[in-house]
Amino acid sequence: MFKDRENDLANINKILDSNTFEFIIIYGRRRIGKTELILQATRNTNRIYYLAVGAKNLERFYDLCTRQYPEVSKLRMDWEVLFEYLKDRVDVVVIDEFQNMIKEDANILNIFQSVTDTLLTNSRLKLFILGSSVSIITSKVLDYQSPLYGRRTGSIDLKAVSFFDIQKFYPDLNIKELIEIYGFADGIPFYLIKLDDRLWPWLGKETGDKNSFLKDEVDFIMRYEFEDVSTYKLILEAIAYGKTKLGDIKDFIGVKRTDISPYLRNLIEVGMIKREVPITEKAKSRLGRYYISDNFLKFWFRYIYPNVSAIEEGIFNIDLIKRDYNRYLDGVFEHVAKQFLIRDRDGIFNFTRIGKWWHREREIDVVAMNELNCEILFLECKWQDLKHGEAGKILAELKDKSRYVQWNNDVRKEYYGILGRKIENKEELRSRGFLVFDLEDF
Repeated sequence: MFKDRENDLANINKILDSNTFEFIIIYGRRRIGKTELILQATRNTNRIYYLAVGAKNLERFYDLCTRQYPEVSKLRMDWEVLFEYLKDRVDVVVIDEFQNMIKEDANILNIFQSVTDTLLTNSRLKLFILGSSVSIITSKVLDYQSPLYGRRTGSIDLKAVSFFDIQKFYPDLNIKELIEIYGFADGIPFYLIKLDDRLWPWLGKETGDKNSFLKDEVDFIMRYEFEDVSTYKLILEAIAYGKTKLGDIKDFIGVKRTDISPYLRNLIEVGMIKREVPITEKAKSRLGRYYISDNFLKFWFRYIYPNVSAIEEGIFNIDLIKRDYNRYLDGVFEHVAKQFLIRDRDGIFNFTRIGKWWHREREIDVVAMNELNCEILFLECKWQDLKHGEAGKILAELKDKSRYVQWNNDVRKEYYGILGRKIENKEELRSRGFLVFDLEDF
């Protein structure tokens, strides 16, 4: 059963219902679910689906068309000839892993420019190009210098499904178990489907198997984007261990004078990391920090990468992950909290921005602002069970830290809140005007 992506399916269905030619680029990291999405969306159409490989793509595409339409065998083996034939006979053409065709022959971009300009523009064909190498798709297909620039009618940068959608994969699990799974798999469908049991029994079996896919998974993903992955892996390992400042990253990987900015830019471009600044700062602020973009990469570099040898030798003990996992989930819980607040913001206030704030030793996990009427929410996230006194102390410290947040200080309306795993006497804190949530509220 296809369990998620209702909005994405609805958008593609609108495209399929149009009466004009559509040329759509769908891209995103490996395992994100591009192929399943397009196959699900086009399952009731007359389609050609082709998975591009490293060589002889024209011959393979020609053979595929011949199997579906035997009369194609009488035609010349040529991209323009094939699309001339297909444009009035099929509803949809899907070419998956298009970056493989670019690697085989960069002139394919000019060929597809000609095909779209001269053959397809007045048809009703829907052409979907899918790519798992984000760097190649963005630089060779979407960039303004690309021959295909301006030809596409739409593009979809496919992201992980939200935390609240992963319940559809595990309807029998509670919220705590779902957050533990989210810390491992994020909202990446391949890993959510792979995980066919509760997290710890399944993870114990995987890390106890020297042939587990987990050992080589990140190398497999990274080689889609980079030829030499060694420096990139060191940077990701540093960030996974909490080294989020540029200087700290350089110290961790053992370089002092080397400029690692190009590596960081490349990692941002392919969506593996993101650079964040305090919510009150401009984008180019020198206070920027770097974070890994998805939980699976974060989990892998924190727990799998340092233990590959032990996994290969069959001696790895899953308790090494278990005893650290609650501390690891603190950061994961912040992202879940943001999704919770965004989902339910009508019940709080209609904020227009949400992020983190920090300055020197002070930090606030979540700050949400309504820039239209100067409302601001300060919220701390704790993956802990908090007694009444503990929650009250955290809120008092939060109130003190908020004084240092420079944003409309004289006129703003302030809210303070806390989100924990379980919070004692929530109602009493709420009666004092605090926004208090725990897993029961999810």
